[in-house]
Amino acid sequence: MFSDNPQYKDRLERLRRWQAAGVNPFGSRIDDLLSIAAARGLHTADTPHDGGPGAGLAGRILLLRDIGKLIFITIADWTGRIQVGLARSLLESQWSQAKLLELGDLAWFRGKIGHTKTGEITLWADRFGLACKALAPLPDKFHGLTDTELRYRQRHLDLMVNPESLEVFLGRCRLVRGIREFLQGRGFLEVETPMMQPVAGGAAARPFRTHHLALDLDLYLRVSPELYLKRLLIGGLERVFEINRNFRNEGLDTRHNPEFTMLELYQAYSDLAGMMELTETLLCHLARWRWRELHPGVETPPARLQLPYGQRMIDFTPPFERRGYGELFQRHVGVDMADLAAVRRCAEARRISDAGVKDPDVLRGELFDQCVEPVLQQSGQPVFVSDYPAGLCPLTRRKAGQEHLAERFELYAGGMELANAYTELNDPFVQRQTLEAQLAGLKPEESMARMDEDFLTALSCGMPPAGGLGIGIDRLMMLLLNRTSIRDVVLFPLLRPA
Repeated sequence: MFSDNPQYKDRLERLRRWQAAGVNPFGSRIDDLLSIAAARGLHTADTPHDGGPGAGLAGRILLLRDIGKLIFITIADWTGRIQVGLARSLLESQWSQAKLLELGDLAWFRGKIGHTKTGEITLWADRFGLACKALAPLPDKFHGLTDTELRYRQRHLDLMVNPESLEVFLGRCRLVRGIREFLQGRGFLEVETPMMQPVAGGAAARPFRTHHLALDLDLYLRVSPELYLKRLLIGGLERVFEINRNFRNEGLDTRHNPEFTMLELYQAYSDLAGMMELTETLLCHLARWRWRELHPGVETPPARLQLPYGQRMIDFTPPFERRGYGELFQRHVGVDMADLAAVRRCAEARRISDAGVKDPDVLRGELFDQCVEPVLQQSGQPVFVSDYPAGLCPLTRRKAGQEHLAERFELYAGGMELANAYTELNDPFVQRQTLEAQLAGLKPEESMARMDEDFLTALSCGMPPAGGLGIGIDRLMMLLLNRTSIRDVVLFPLLRPA
């Protein structure tokens, strides 16, 4: 693997010297350790230079300066970095081993928290040990790994040497925990549904296919948990959510990864307006949380709640803007979406293939994508777009008195589609008709899709009126953590072979 690398050979030699000294170079359990953040918190204005409170720390060696009888080391764990001072006068019996430590090694240290003459907080160690010898050569410039492709392919190095990357993923963990706490505070139950499904349902997307050998059964990695979560509504679990992995056999770009994380939830006896309130309240809650992280020590956010995203500021101050699909269509496509002849002319002018025979709602959707979405992307500010053409929404209740419209909204923010919500369709007769129409309109490569008869049977038992919501967690993390590529917020994104 690294056999031709001189650094690797040197590290192997040091490993043998550790072994000759009777030290296991791959370590063992270490008790009574503090996090580096907690250890730094022990230091006060009254702490003596040569040390006050005792502490035990462990971490990876990121910097090392050997100045003879004194070695200064910077170690890091997932809470931060701290300097460790090794003095020969305190470590005479271990001094030869101290000289074996090098960049990348994991080590533990015990001693007293103090500081240097320049005021840098330092653990003055009187004992230390090797937790694990690092054999692989590390990046040449240890202060940062700047090759973007290498960062994605070798995430362990990225997290090891780039504090910003580590903080992004720690921030993601905190925000996802915040989502769970928010929903549990509203009485939602977290559930799990199958990731391998006999029918690829719940969304119009090309699935990944796999095969179960024991049952000799083709299965699909889920494109959505929707139809299983609705079964739980039918069974009596009235508020459910899942933070789930979905899989869609489609393209890759800065906003799409074939394997992605979604929040999907359903609330009995709610509707589209309830989902809009819940979505807005959740996002504002998370934005306030993130704002406090960016402004430590300031408890109350300003009246106008803004977070940076790329070159712009995103305003999360409620209420978010509301716009109708038809209103936006008229303004930016230039015709009334109810005028089918005008819609077809616009589609033909824009060279949309088969414009003369395509389903009218599909044409409206393609024109919306071409003409309206770029405007929403350019603005970047949160906006709810509602009242979609019914033909685009097979699982959605139709709007009362306007059967050509569906009770659906999409939330756009930061130039991305961030959330999708419905008043759920619970009429089994209409549901069968809309799913049949959806299946009939699929492309040839999507022909493996079929009717989920088990779901329709469950629906005939009676599903309460409900609101449903899906939020793309990866895109939400991009927005809140100020990252413009999905690969920056997914630990292990899918990449083309090197």
